[in-house]
Amino acid sequence: MESILPLIIQLISGAAGGNLAGSLMKNLSLGTLGNSIAGILGGGLGGQLLGMIGMASGADTGLDIGSIIGNVAGGGVGGGALMAIIGLVKNAMAKK
Repeated sequence: MESILPLIIQLISGAAGGNLAGSLMKNLSLGTLGNSIAGILGGGLGGQLLGMIGMASGADTGLDIGSIIGNVAGGGVGGGALMAIIGLVKNAMAKK
């Protein structure tokens, strides 16, 4: 169960990051549901990428506060970034 917990943290943080980015960048917002879905996907990807480079991996270091913060940060930033990218693509497609 301990190996799935970091992923769950990343997904929840990604949803929060996507919604936070959507509220800060209203012109890129996909709506609450769209921001959440993009955030969840980005949170999972961002957290996994950080895990690959060794910055956030709760599975092998235990669930100490550092790895939890790393998972939250990776998930939140990844979620916000993917939501913004999707918002930019959506806006560019709408202008054509």
